[in-house]
Amino acid sequence: MAKQPESESFMDMFAKFGRDLKLPAVDVDAIVSHHRKNLEALEKSVKAGASGASSLAAKQREMMHEALREITEAVQGLRAPGNPGELVGKQAEFAKRSFEAALRNAGEMAEIARKSSTESIEVLRERIRESMQEIRDSYDKKK
Repeated sequence: MAKQPESESFMDMFAKFGRDLKLPAVDVDAIVSHHRKNLEALEKSVKAGASGASSLAAKQREMMHEALREITEAVQGLRAPGNPGELVGKQAEFAKRSFEAALRNAGEMAEIARKSSTESIEVLRERIRESMQEIRDSYDKKK
């Protein structure tokens, strides 16, 4: 009886099929490098957001200390005997300063949040631009 030739393995047949169709080879290192860059951009974005949150918390802490200091001063000023008109004037001045400080602080908080989110988003935007350019370059190389 004649010996039959051994059949090819499935992987060999698939590889031959790919060669016959002239399918491009998969560059695993390029894929890993691409995703590593994506993860690095995501990490930078998260750090920018965390930095902004930390700045917001520090600003809130500073605002609270300032408000407590002003309240303490106002209460001490109101305890001293004086005429009622003067006390009302001090209360009005305290209310005015408190309102102005609240507006100023709200503006500063909004600016910190805006800057933080802009920085975080710009990191991701830049990575998207780079990624699109990498895709274009890859496509151009294949032409």
